[in-house]
Amino acid sequence: QVQLVESGGGLVQAGGSLRLSCAASGSIFRGNVMGWYRQAPGKQRELVAAITNGGTTNYADSVKGRFTISRDNAKNTVYLQMNSLKPEDTAVYYCSFTLGRYDYWGQGTQVTVSS
Repeated sequence: QVQLVESGGGLVQAGGSLRLSCAASGSIFRGNVMGWYRQAPGKQRELVAAITNGGTTNYADSVKGRFTISRDNAKNTVYLQMNSLKPEDTAVYYCSFTLGRYDYWGQGTQVTVSS
């Protein structure tokens, strides 16, 4: 089992920045992928960014150049630095942990960007 605890969401004006953090605990093994997904009202959950244990990253086109995902393997923590935020970035952001065929999710943190 893996537990994920997120922090860092909130309300920010367009153009502002926020940093999300997600700490994983439990059965942490190498070869995992951690990431961030988001779900806006009435929309499906979508991948925002992901990072492997080795540091390889993947971003949604809509956030490339604005968001940066990073991780501290010693702390089993993943971060999402979000800059130049837009109202369309408003959503509940979920941390994810994937190891093989197992997926774990955080409880979600609200990010609201006002225009």
